[in-house]
Amino acid sequence: MKIISKWAIATLAFAAALQLPALAQEAHVGNLTGHAAEGKKLYRRSCVGCHGPLGDGNGENAPWIDPKPRDFTAATFKCRSTPTGTLPTDQDLYNSVGRGFYNSNMPHWDALTDQNRLDLVAYIKTFSARWKTEKPGDPIAVPPEPAITMQSIAHGNELFQKMECWKCHGQQGRGDGPSAATLTDSKDQPIRPYNFADASSDSRFKCGTTNQDLYRIFMTGLDGTPMPSFADVIQPNDAWDLVHFLRTLQKNRHSKENEVLRSAGGTVPSAPAN
Repeated sequence: MKIISKWAIATLAFAAALQLPALAQEAHVGNLTGHAAEGKKLYRRSCVGCHGPLGDGNGENAPWIDPKPRDFTAATFKCRSTPTGTLPTDQDLYNSVGRGFYNSNMPHWDALTDQNRLDLVAYIKTFSARWKTEKPGDPIAVPPEPAITMQSIAHGNELFQKMECWKCHGQQGRGDGPSAATLTDSKDQPIRPYNFADASSDSRFKCGTTNQDLYRIFMTGLDGTPMPSFADVIQPNDAWDLVHFLRTLQKNRHSKENEVLRSAGGTVPSAPAN
C-alpha cells in the first residue's frame, strides 16, 4: 500500500507540475493583469457547458448550438485587430468576452467585472500551444474615415460588384447570394453570410457596431470563415467606400449614409459592367 501511495502521490505531483505553466498564463489590458488560475474557476462555472472542459467546443450543450462554440485549441478567432492568420491581442479577446457575438448563443458578459473578463482571457490562452510559440500580430491601422458622399457610396457599389461580394451577401445584402447555401467554416460547419438588409439602428456586426469595426473586418478578415482579408486587394479609401455602400443596404438603419442617399434621390447608380 505504501508503494502504491507513493506512486499515486508522485503521479499527482507530476500532473500538477504539468499544469503550472498553463495556469501561469497571463493576459494584459491597460493596467490590469489577468490570471489563468482565476479564469479557470470562471470558465468552469460559465463557459464549460458550451466550449467543453478541453476548450475544443465540445461541451454538453454544443450539439444543440448553431453556430457551434469556438474551438479554443485551434486559436483561430474571427474578431481581431490583427492581420489574418495571426493571434489576436489580449484586448481583442477581452472585447469579445464583453461584447458577445451577434446571432449566436455567446452572450455579452456584462455581469463579469473587468478583472473577471481578463482572467478568462488568460485561461482561454492555455488551450492552445500557439500562445507559447507565437506573439499576437500588430493591430492594423484604421485611418480617419473620409467624408460620406454619393461618390464614395457609388464607388463602394462598384467594388461590391467587382469583388463579387454579392455572391455571398446577395445583391440586396440579404445574405442570399448564389454561394450562400454552400458556405462552411474551418470546421466544415455551415455558415451564413451577414444579412445587411434586415439590420435596424441597434443592429451590430459579429465584431462590433461602428464603421471603424466594419473597416477592420475588411482588412483583417474573419479567420475560420469564408470571409477573407482584403488588405492586399484594396486601398484604405476603397475600403471606406465599401463601408459607406454597405451601410446603404441597411435601409432600416438611421445613418449618415442613408441620409446622403435620400438627398440624392434614394438610388445608388448602377455599377458599370465588367
